[in-house]
Amino acid sequence: MALFGRKKTTVGLDIGSGLVKVAVIDHSKKQPELIKVAVVPLLADAIVEGEVMDPGIVAEAIQSALAAADVKGKHVVTAVGGRDVIIKRIQIERVKEQQARELMRWEAEQHVPFDMESVELDFQILDPDDDGVEMSVLLVAAKRELIESKLRVLTDAGLEPGLVDVDAFALHNAFEINYPDAMKGIVALVNIGHDVTNINILDDGVPILTRDITVGTRRFREDLQREQGISADEAQQLLQGYDRSAHLDAVIESRGEEIAVGIERAAAFLASSSRAASTVRAIYTCGGGARIPGLSDALADRLRVSVQQANPLTNLNIRDGALDSLVTDEVASLLMLPIGLAMRQVA
Repeated sequence: MALFGRKKTTVGLDIGSGLVKVAVIDHSKKQPELIKVAVVPLLADAIVEGEVMDPGIVAEAIQSALAAADVKGKHVVTAVGGRDVIIKRIQIERVKEQQARELMRWEAEQHVPFDMESVELDFQILDPDDDGVEMSVLLVAAKRELIESKLRVLTDAGLEPGLVDVDAFALHNAFEINYPDAMKGIVALVNIGHDVTNINILDDGVPILTRDITVGTRRFREDLQREQGISADEAQQLLQGYDRSAHLDAVIESRGEEIAVGIERAAAFLASSSRAASTVRAIYTCGGGARIPGLSDALADRLRVSVQQANPLTNLNIRDGALDSLVTDEVASLLMLPIGLAMRQVA
């Protein structure tokens, strides 16, 4: 039975630069159940590096995705991310939550490189039951302009936000239910999207650091077209194929190196700022780029750590017909974020 006052289903809406993805989860049973998924392509350059260039085209794609997922209502859960979102674990004097709320703006001024008048703040106490003199708090700051931009996209599509999450937390929601063993130690969850790769570092299951690098499947495809003299469709087929082609080797080496360096820099920053003796013990990839044949192996060889493709469907109950007309192996890696969003129950 669903919690009193909460909706039985949640619609997670992931508006990417190349695809719009929708996941619908039913929360009325003991375990969440995925009841519908839809993936709709977005015309090239409608969104570039997170910025909406053509609101009409984006709104149309969102409406098409919702229709394909049989969504009738207007409320969705979506998320913001990128350089205008800061996630930081801090230590403060142990106080009650209400006092912490009052202290948080002052703490944010010490840790967040934004004008405090232009941001929305939130926080979570990570060790509420401890009795030490200090407590660990996860501080989150997002530029108000970023949130307002996302809300405009929803309004254009005739939607209302049930909740606006943060990409890193939504990814974590789906990751945790499917990979409970990864909630120990330091691991990286790397979401390789169309324009941007999000690098999320988790410490004992808590997202404590997020970094974005401007490398995604678009760059891989463009490199293939230029270096191999092939069409965009042919390049895309190579990137989404099941077998590694020799044509991919140079591209995987160069762009894979950029992703590897991004992971190394995120891990180095974490080590220098908090736990110098700790290292990333495993890397999990998701997003469209996670399917590129040979990329996981190249990252593992370069970083000398286990790298595997994360599947958000591994431990999730899935209703018959939820992925109708979709090939599960082809879309699974795309669904970590929308499923993570749909895992949230909203009032």
